Amino acid sequence: MKRRAGALIPALALLLLLFALPLRAATSAPSLKIDGPTALADLLGAHLELARTLREDEVSELSSDELARLAAAAPAQARDLLQTEGYFDPTLRLDGDAASGGWTLHVAPGPRALVAEATLYFDGDLGAPAQAAAAAQLRRAWTQPPGRPFTQTDWDAAKTDLLTRVRAAGWPLARWTSTVARVETARQAVHLSLLLDSGPRARLGALQIVGLHLQSEQSVERLAGFAPGTPYTQALLDDFQDRLRRTQLFDSVSVALAPELDAAHADAAPVIVRLREAPRRQTTVGVGFHANTGQSASLELLDRQPFGLPLTARNKLQFGRELRAGSLELSSYPQADMSRNLASLQAEQDRSGAEVLDTLSARVGRVHEQGHDERLVYAEWLHSLQTDANGRSSSDAVSFNVQWKRSRVDNALLPTEGTQALLLLGGGRAEASNAASGLFGRARLLLQAYRPIGGWYGSTRLELAEVFAASNIGVPQKLLWRAGGDDSVRGYAYQALGPTVNGLAVGGRVMATGTVELAHPLFASMPSLWGAGFVDAGQAAQRWQDWRPDWGVGGGVRWRSPVGPLRVDIARGVEVHHWRLHFSVGVNW
Repeated sequence: MKRRAGALIPALALLLLLFALPLRAATSAPSLKIDGPTALADLLGAHLELARTLREDEVSELSSDELARLAAAAPAQARDLLQTEGYFDPTLRLDGDAASGGWTLHVAPGPRALVAEATLYFDGDLGAPAQAAAAAQLRRAWTQPPGRPFTQTDWDAAKTDLLTRVRAAGWPLARWTSTVARVETARQAVHLSLLLDSGPRARLGALQIVGLHLQSEQSVERLAGFAPGTPYTQALLDDFQDRLRRTQLFDSVSVALAPELDAAHADAAPVIVRLREAPRRQTTVGVGFHANTGQSASLELLDRQPFGLPLTARNKLQFGRELRAGSLELSSYPQADMSRNLASLQAEQDRSGAEVLDTLSARVGRVHEQGHDERLVYAEWLHSLQTDANGRSSSDAVSFNVQWKRSRVDNALLPTEGTQALLLLGGGRAEASNAASGLFGRARLLLQAYRPIGGWYGSTRLELAEVFAASNIGVPQKLLWRAGGDDSVRGYAYQALGPTVNGLAVGGRVMATGTVELAHPLFASMPSLWGAGFVDAGQAAQRWQDWRPDWGVGGGVRWRSPVGPLRVDIARGVEVHHWRLHFSVGVNW
């Protein structure tokens, strides 16, 4: 036993030595410590060649001479890096060596240089006296004025920004001929002097349209918004591109000046319009579940040129547990002012309430789009047949309506900041089998606001609506108001809130609803998945004096998908003491 134990001792010693050798090698790798302001230490640590080398796995293979060379170069490299942040007179000291375990770079940056003056000169057409106002406006747009700290990043960005502005304002051939930043180290001041050659002012020439097979060139040309000879601005081309995109006739759109443009052709710059047409016919089949109206299946047929006419025809059939509908809509191609003529016919059976409501309606109107705003003017005929526990009744209405939409949000599909508003005003005449006939008016106001609040995102919604008519006038149920459901008061069934007649909820002549919601990303690694909490309130009534809000509170998750926010909520209807699940997609307004 003693001999065996004696043999084990050298083996154990050898194993300990083998484990100790890599540990010693790992701990003996030199390091670089930077002693200075945190932001500058991070900058130097990220970009100094010595710091980058010491982070590599192969550092142990470098010779002491190579490490010494990198260390000797570090102060000069640090000085160059600090100058990019506006520190032109730093004090730098490097202590240590590889043998002592590494180096410490002491950084005293000194005062930061400020822009003392910025002088902009223009050559070419922009330098002419006739363009003095445009030149003055561009000088005011310069983003590195006197008094601002000088950094290389800001200096480069300011030059790029001004050149982009000049080109977009009408001089696409503009270029910098001289840009000088002179540093006065004694005063820590930077004097900027720049000379820009604008070249000639460009004017738009003929359209060169590429990619048309189904649509006519005239349907594209009338949306241009400019004629040959119009002074060029990038905004004109951007607006043209946006109008083409919103026709929904094309899958992709690109509008730009000819890339080979030169000064000799600037007075008639060709405009290249590249298009990929959408298919003439599309069929969409859908099967799903809606929290408001239950299970459903749908079939939609879209024809972008029925019978060879410049029209878009949309046919849709929907079969659901509580809602069945069919519709036909015709719309003309957009005109030069982005207006379209509309005509539609719709039949619907709604079983979501305590009654069965059959509705047939027809509309003729005109919609005008301008940017993110829209005005819709239409005349409507509506026939309604209501079946409930009290029997059957019918009503008819003819009305004239105007609806305005205004949107000022950062993202139309996924808004986080801005406002949206909708206002509907209408009036007409109603007739009913069990009530008096007469005139009525209708109004609806919807306001939505979005705002970031720290790391949270807040949204609010307010909806007010009213039907103006004598109490004995039989306005069709379809034109009255109800609340409840996904985009109204969550925690209650779809259109379940309204005045009651013989214990059954019916449409009211006044309605008010509102929402306050706060949302926050659930995980830093999944910024598109949010959690949310909300409070809803609202109700419909026959008179404002009788209006009392019902409340809904709850929470849910939001997925910011490419087609809009997907919302899954669970809400408690305070008055009914019941929890309800809600699903919705997109922003409804």
